[in-house]
Amino acid sequence: MSGIDSPCVACCKLDEQDVCLGCYRTLSEIANWNRRTDAEKAEILARLPGRKAASVASEEAPTYPITRKAVLAVKES
Repeated sequence: MSGIDSPCVACCKLDEQDVCLGCYRTLSEIANWNRRTDAEKAEILARLPGRKAASVASEEAPTYPITRKAVLAVKES
């Protein structure tokens, strides 16, 4: 069992770059979170503040929900 929890805040909307506006992980990072080692998870977590600061999302920018189909499409084997 991993010692690093998911940063998910249950606000699952993707921007045009496939970055979640709730946790700032990419769709691929979300889909494969449970397959990552603690070191890989820590690296992802370290990138999130920068993504949040660089986010160009606004109320007018298009977003779309994260769907099961989208997650399965990027899930690594």
